Amino acid sequence: MNKTNAVRLLEAAGISFKTAEYAVDESDLSGIHAAEMLGLPAEQVFKTLVLKGDKSGYFVCCVPVAEELDLKKAARISGNKKCEMLHVKDLLGVTGYVRGGCSPVGMKKKFPTYIDETAVLFDEIAVSAGARGMQVILNPEALGEFAEAKFFAITV
Repeated sequence: MNKTNAVRLLEAAGISFKTAEYAVDESDLSGIHAAEMLGLPAEQVFKTLVLKGDKSGYFVCCVPVAEELDLKKAARISGNKKCEMLHVKDLLGVTGYVRGGCSPVGMKKKFPTYIDETAVLFDEIAVSAGARGMQVILNPEALGEFAEAKFFAITV
Protein backbone atom coordinates (compact mmCIF):
# COMPACT_ATOMS: atom_id res chain seq x y z
CA MET A 1 0.00 0.00 0.00
CA ASN A 2 1.24 3.46 -0.85
CA LYS A 3 1.10 5.80 2.10
CA THR A 4 -0.53 9.00 0.97
CA ASN A 5 -0.38 12.25 2.88
CA ALA A 6 -3.96 11.64 4.06
CA VAL A 7 -3.07 8.17 5.41
CA ARG A 8 0.05 9.47 7.19
CA LEU A 9 -1.93 12.31 8.84
CA LEU A 10 -4.74 10.01 10.00
CA GLU A 11 -2.20 7.54 11.42
CA ALA A 12 -0.30 10.33 13.20
CA ALA A 13 -3.57 11.56 14.73
CA GLY A 14 -4.38 8.07 16.01
CA ILE A 15 -7.64 7.90 14.04
CA SER A 16 -8.97 4.42 13.35
CA PHE A 17 -9.46 3.74 9.63
CA LYS A 18 -9.10 1.10 6.94
CA THR A 19 -7.86 1.58 3.41
CA ALA A 20 -9.37 0.01 0.34
CA GLU A 21 -7.76 -0.03 -3.08
CA TYR A 22 -9.31 -0.79 -6.43
CA ALA A 23 -8.30 -0.82 -10.09
CA VAL A 24 -8.68 2.62 -11.62
CA ASP A 25 -10.54 2.97 -14.90
CA GLU A 26 -9.15 6.20 -16.40
CA SER A 27 -12.31 6.50 -18.53
CA ASP A 28 -14.51 6.43 -15.42
CA LEU A 29 -13.25 8.44 -12.46
CA SER A 30 -16.76 8.72 -11.03
CA GLY A 31 -17.52 8.08 -7.42
CA ILE A 32 -20.24 5.64 -8.47
CA HIS A 33 -17.53 3.51 -10.09
CA ALA A 34 -15.46 3.74 -6.90
CA ALA A 35 -18.45 2.66 -4.78
CA GLU A 36 -19.10 -0.33 -7.08
CA MET A 37 -15.43 -1.34 -6.94
CA LEU A 38 -15.45 -1.08 -3.13
CA GLY A 39 -18.73 -2.99 -2.83
CA LEU A 40 -20.25 -0.17 -0.79
CA PRO A 41 -23.58 1.61 -1.30
CA ALA A 42 -23.16 4.95 -3.11
CA GLU A 43 -24.72 6.72 -0.09
CA GLN A 44 -21.73 5.63 2.01
CA VAL A 45 -18.98 6.80 -0.38
CA PHE A 46 -18.29 10.53 -0.38
CA LYS A 47 -16.63 12.64 -3.05
CA THR A 48 -14.52 15.64 -2.13
CA LEU A 49 -15.32 18.84 -4.03
CA VAL A 50 -13.30 22.04 -3.84
CA LEU A 51 -15.06 25.35 -4.40
CA LYS A 52 -14.21 29.01 -4.46
CA GLY A 53 -16.53 31.47 -2.76
CA ASP A 54 -16.82 35.14 -3.67
CA LYS A 55 -15.99 36.13 -0.07
CA SER A 56 -14.28 33.24 1.71
CA GLY A 57 -12.01 31.89 -1.02
CA TYR A 58 -11.53 28.14 -1.19
CA PHE A 59 -13.57 25.64 0.79
CA VAL A 60 -14.31 21.93 0.65
CA CYS A 61 -17.56 19.95 0.50
CA CYS A 62 -17.93 16.18 0.86
CA VAL A 63 -21.14 14.71 -0.54
CA PRO A 64 -22.34 11.18 -1.38
CA VAL A 65 -21.03 10.18 -4.82
CA ALA A 66 -24.49 9.75 -6.36
CA GLU A 67 -25.66 13.17 -5.14
CA GLU A 68 -25.16 16.65 -6.49
CA LEU A 69 -23.88 19.54 -4.42
CA ASP A 70 -26.34 22.41 -4.07
CA LEU A 71 -24.20 25.47 -4.86
CA LYS A 72 -26.69 27.86 -3.23
CA LYS A 73 -26.64 25.90 0.03
CA ALA A 74 -22.85 25.59 -0.15
CA ALA A 75 -22.49 29.35 -0.65
CA ARG A 76 -24.85 30.12 2.24
CA ILE A 77 -23.22 27.81 4.80
CA SER A 78 -19.73 29.00 3.85
CA GLY A 79 -20.63 32.69 4.22
CA ASN A 80 -20.63 33.49 0.51
CA LYS A 81 -23.17 35.05 -1.83
CA LYS A 82 -22.09 32.68 -4.59
CA CYS A 83 -19.52 29.99 -5.20
CA GLU A 84 -18.25 27.86 -8.04
CA MET A 85 -16.45 24.58 -8.43
CA LEU A 86 -12.69 24.85 -8.71
CA HIS A 87 -11.55 24.17 -12.29
CA VAL A 88 -9.87 20.77 -12.69
CA LYS A 89 -6.74 22.46 -14.05
CA ASP A 90 -6.36 24.37 -10.75
CA LEU A 91 -7.04 21.40 -8.45
CA LEU A 92 -3.47 20.09 -8.10
CA GLY A 93 -2.00 23.55 -7.50
CA VAL A 94 -4.55 24.48 -4.83
CA THR A 95 -4.94 21.14 -3.03
CA GLY A 96 -1.96 18.97 -3.95
CA TYR A 97 -4.41 16.35 -5.24
CA VAL A 98 -5.60 15.27 -8.70
CA ARG A 99 -9.16 14.73 -9.93
CA GLY A 100 -10.40 11.37 -8.71
CA GLY A 101 -7.94 11.41 -5.81
CA CYS A 102 -8.89 14.52 -3.85
CA SER A 103 -9.13 13.86 -0.11
CA PRO A 104 -10.62 16.13 2.56
CA VAL A 105 -7.52 15.22 4.62
CA GLY A 106 -4.05 16.54 3.90
CA MET A 107 -4.55 19.28 1.33
CA LYS A 108 -1.73 21.81 0.90
CA LYS A 109 -3.65 24.21 3.17
CA LYS A 110 -6.48 23.65 5.64
CA PHE A 111 -9.69 24.90 4.07
CA PRO A 112 -13.11 25.24 5.72
CA THR A 113 -14.78 21.85 5.22
CA TYR A 114 -18.45 20.87 5.10
CA ILE A 115 -19.72 17.28 5.04
CA ASP A 116 -23.24 16.36 4.00
CA GLU A 117 -25.23 15.53 7.13
CA THR A 118 -26.21 12.09 5.77
CA ALA A 119 -22.66 10.93 6.63
CA VAL A 120 -23.61 10.56 10.29
CA LEU A 121 -26.22 7.94 9.38
CA PHE A 122 -23.34 5.49 8.89
CA ASP A 123 -20.79 4.00 11.27
CA GLU A 124 -18.24 4.33 8.48
CA ILE A 125 -17.95 6.30 5.26
CA ALA A 126 -15.36 6.16 2.50
CA VAL A 127 -13.49 9.21 1.20
CA SER A 128 -10.50 9.42 -1.09
CA ALA A 129 -7.19 8.57 0.55
CA GLY A 130 -5.48 11.10 -1.72
CA ALA A 131 -4.78 8.89 -4.71
CA ARG A 132 -6.94 7.51 -7.50
CA GLY A 133 -8.07 4.01 -6.65
CA MET A 134 -7.54 4.35 -2.90
CA GLN A 135 -10.10 5.18 -0.23
CA VAL A 136 -9.99 5.54 3.54
CA ILE A 137 -12.96 4.10 5.39
CA LEU A 138 -13.57 5.73 8.75
CA ASN A 139 -16.12 7.03 11.19
CA PRO A 140 -17.73 10.23 9.84
CA GLU A 141 -17.60 12.00 13.21
CA ALA A 142 -13.88 11.20 13.51
CA LEU A 143 -13.32 12.60 10.03
CA GLY A 144 -15.36 15.68 10.87
CA GLU A 145 -13.44 16.28 14.07
CA PHE A 146 -10.05 15.79 12.40
CA ALA A 147 -10.92 18.02 9.41
CA GLU A 148 -12.66 20.54 11.69
CA ALA A 149 -15.66 20.06 9.41
CA LYS A 150 -19.25 21.03 9.94
CA PHE A 151 -22.19 18.81 8.96
CA PHE A 152 -24.98 20.36 6.87
CA ALA A 153 -27.60 19.40 4.29
CA ILE A 154 -25.69 20.45 1.15
CA THR A 155 -27.09 18.30 -1.65
CA VAL A 156 -29.76 19.15 -4.19
